[in-house]
Amino acid sequence: MKPINIYALTRLNTPALMSKMERQMSGRDRFLKIREWEIAGLRLLCEKLQPVCRDACSLTFYYSYNMQKLGKEFDLIRIADDQIVNIELKSGNVSNEAIRGQLLQNKYYLSTLGRPVYYYTFISEQDRLVRLSNSGKLVNSTFEELGMLLDNQDSVYEGDIEELFKEDRYLISPITDPGKFLRQEYFLTFQQRDIKKQILKKIGDGRLLQGFTGLPGTGKTILLYDMAMTLSKKDPVCIFHFGSHRKELQQLDERLKRIDFYYCEKNTCPEATREYEAIFVDEGHGMGEKAFQKILEYGKQWNAPIIISYDTVDCVAEAERPGMGALIFESLEEFDGFKLTNKIRMNNELSVFLRTLFSRAVIYHKEYPDVSVAYGGNREEALHLIRYYEKEGYMFIWDRGMGIDRDAKEFFPGEAMTRIESGAVTGKEFDKVVMLLDNSFYYDAAKFLRNRESDGSAEPELIMNLFHGLSRAKEKIALVVEGNQKLTEQIYQILQK
Repeated sequence: MKPINIYALTRLNTPALMSKMERQMSGRDRFLKIREWEIAGLRLLCEKLQPVCRDACSLTFYYSYNMQKLGKEFDLIRIADDQIVNIELKSGNVSNEAIRGQLLQNKYYLSTLGRPVYYYTFISEQDRLVRLSNSGKLVNSTFEELGMLLDNQDSVYEGDIEELFKEDRYLISPITDPGKFLRQEYFLTFQQRDIKKQILKKIGDGRLLQGFTGLPGTGKTILLYDMAMTLSKKDPVCIFHFGSHRKELQQLDERLKRIDFYYCEKNTCPEATREYEAIFVDEGHGMGEKAFQKILEYGKQWNAPIIISYDTVDCVAEAERPGMGALIFESLEEFDGFKLTNKIRMNNELSVFLRTLFSRAVIYHKEYPDVSVAYGGNREEALHLIRYYEKEGYMFIWDRGMGIDRDAKEFFPGEAMTRIESGAVTGKEFDKVVMLLDNSFYYDAAKFLRNRESDGSAEPELIMNLFHGLSRAKEKIALVVEGNQKLTEQIYQILQK
């Protein structure tokens, strides 16, 4: 999306025609709905700037920029090398507190660009201009002051604003980025903030057992840890962790004295060393009945709320879901559940592809340029292809269940590339991921992706490892299929219209 000339835009009076002009100038991929009061406000803003700016008719702004995954929108932004100017538009009566709250939230996001930012709100019906002071107070301002700022901006950026506001700079994992998490250099999406608000309200109302779920990449971990940080400001809290990242979590455990961590196995959890005012459970889908009952006992004994974060994998065949602890607590009458639906880590193209790959019951007729599939007739050919993808910057997530051993030279000859075992990827993310599917993978009669190794097994793993591995990708996915031409053909039926 590019900046537009708001003076040129406001020479029109028809909202529909303005929308067409705006789309042509900005290059956005949809028509913007422009309301009547916005037209009036923009036009009056232009009139106010003309007497105080050297070339007001040529000023360009990013207009109505929306960070969709974060649920954040800015009315007007003008970005230069030395400073940024943000102007929000209001029509009628709005409280100072509401204006201040919005500008503080804007500061929350724009401060990451690492240059001075000036925050203004123009209330058109009141002909009033206010700004946010350095101390966070709302003060009256003048258009002469604003005009001087705009005139003095040097080397104004005219490129795609998406290049400056890549959402992954705002979205971190407390497990893999403990430093940023402890410095609170992270952001919650609108949906995450809403669920947090509802859960905290229910805690205040005395609700004991709550949880939230979502696909990998929807931001469950950061939401859970953020709530733990919030509640730990006043009272001691603990986290029972059922995942595989004990080493990474120890960094948090050592530096974060407000929260105690307990590392749990599926059916056991350590004895608590003290009482807590709140209990958080991370990776709750890996929790067994015995461990859950122990945690539930703690909650009732201490009168402490329990909040559980867990995965949901509806696109994976039920028989391929091992140890889904959600079945233990979701059916309880006292359990209140929420669901994160916005995919944060992964772009929409990859998200749709993964859902379709694991369940071909519905095939979306679209293109997937960021997905590639290669076929190797045997293990040697497949590994040559994997090495090709490694050299292209892909992370190879390998699975011991397919007979691959990281240390076996016959499988990985030559120099070491970028590889990680499937069991160690939870909480991590990579730009590009490549994984192997051998001839044990197939689609069943219901069109779910299955694995013959798990048929009749009490602990199926290969499908879930594949699902969680591919879910680590942010930009590109590659699949190398070994000795399974039928599966290759079926995947290409997904990939191409």
